[in-house]
Amino acid sequence: MSHHQAPRRTSPDGRPNPTSGAQSGGISGSMNAEGQQEASPFYSTDRLLLNPNSDHKPDNYEDLELDFSPLIFSSLERYLPPNLLAETRVVKVDYMRDILLRYYPTKLQKQREYRQNIVSNYQPLHRELYTMKAEDFFVPLFLEAINTNTEQGFRNIIVEPSPGIFTFEMLQPRFCQMLLAEVENFENWVDETKFKVIRPNTMNKYGTVLDDIGMETMLDKLVENFVCPISKVFFPEVGGSTLDAHHGFVLEYGFDRDVQLGFHVDDSEVTLNVCLGKQFSGGELFFRGVRCEKHVNSEIRSEECFDYSHVPGCAILHHGHHRHGARATVSGHRINLLLWCRSSVFRELRKHQKDFSSWCRECQREKRERQHRHAAATKLELLRGQRETAS
Repeated sequence: MSHHQAPRRTSPDGRPNPTSGAQSGGISGSMNAEGQQEASPFYSTDRLLLNPNSDHKPDNYEDLELDFSPLIFSSLERYLPPNLLAETRVVKVDYMRDILLRYYPTKLQKQREYRQNIVSNYQPLHRELYTMKAEDFFVPLFLEAINTNTEQGFRNIIVEPSPGIFTFEMLQPRFCQMLLAEVENFENWVDETKFKVIRPNTMNKYGTVLDDIGMETMLDKLVENFVCPISKVFFPEVGGSTLDAHHGFVLEYGFDRDVQLGFHVDDSEVTLNVCLGKQFSGGELFFRGVRCEKHVNSEIRSEECFDYSHVPGCAILHHGHHRHGARATVSGHRINLLLWCRSSVFRELRKHQKDFSSWCRECQREKRERQHRHAAATKLELLRGQRETAS
């Protein structure tokens, strides 16, 4: 594919996928003293706050049976309108669930049934992968930076070879080997049972969705405790501090797998991409600038072009709307862990935005041009006024 071909958005991936217009059901109110259902206040005209209420301590939702991760509700609560903060958890859940279901429509129930079918029948090879054991997963320098949790600490281990693209050593070789073996074990189970598996997205014919095989909780912790602290520093303009959802998967490339990946943007606010191995050549990522949806097909500028060669265990972190693709893997097998990190707060706020110049390079260029035209017009008017005064 030509590097100058217009990129296209990734197609729906068959799992929780942002959309609009979905109606919510679920909790409709709280119980009164007599055990009767009370109607919840209707807050359809209220919008989330643009900035979080940092003084508010959100409720804990881990004891509730919810359609979404409890972390999402705790994160979203800080953005609730002031009149909702004093309400009961039931009322707040109802309000927040209504927002979330605008992005996660009726496919949610089918997805849950699909995952339950896998978890009930698939026997994991390495159960230690399913819980977060940081000392067994990550290289020491990465863990040290996370524990320090300062911008300087992150910059000590992170390289920024091109604006908005961050690379660093992350995963231990043993963890990579175990995850590769787990994915191979799952694929063998799929072949033996003839199970109709859903692939990570419609751009890849091969790959495994890690959330589907029971790793969702582990990946939740990976986002909350290890990706979010870095994204808070380097991607604040797209909700880097409020990442509360993800789509985690492994992709396989090689002569008998997918060969390359077309030019596209991800369905994420922030994307983590870590090479797991094995032996391969080719497969470089190429980046071509960050764009909003309005400008996703706009011109590629030379200063935005950057190529990245994968190294097993090393991660690359980038804006989800950073246009990119992958060149052909010409020999061997390349297998990568992808984590599309999402912020329900940012997505709700983005619906009411028209200007994305805080992160879209084309919006920034247009804004500068408007400012230059305005400055030139103001200068011209000033000169005209001076001439009229002089005459």
